[in-house]
Amino acid sequence: MSEKKPSVLFVCVHNAGRSQMGAAFLAHLGSDGVEVRSAGSDPAETVNPAVVEAMAEVGIDISARTPKPLTTEAVQTSDVVITMGCGDACPVFPGKRYLDWKLDDPAGQGVEAVRPIRDEVERRVRALLADLGVQACP
Repeated sequence: MSEKKPSVLFVCVHNAGRSQMGAAFLAHLGSDGVEVRSAGSDPAETVNPAVVEAMAEVGIDISARTPKPLTTEAVQTSDVVITMGCGDACPVFPGKRYLDWKLDDPAGQGVEAVRPIRDEVERRVRALLADLGVQACP
């Protein structure tokens, strides 16, 4: 009998930067040990090009990803909801674990400004994996 995989939802306003990086790192490092979703309370048209470039520098291709709208179902079906500056737009359900990661917004920034945000997101994702008991891939 296999245990249910933990499910994590990353939420930010535009789903074009921080939440995309979080989801990409979790999917990459957590391999198939965790379900990953991301969404935005007011999704942008495309993922931030500087974020795509910064992630490519660490070998993770997110160029084909598109921002998705936040839905009640996405929150309800997630074990952990990580908010990244979405304010009160994220619905709160009893019994869900919420983490608020205060990170600089990469919107309108160049890749040089995005790199430290990317590195902090990776650090936090690695800590989250350890907390969830999921072995991180190297």
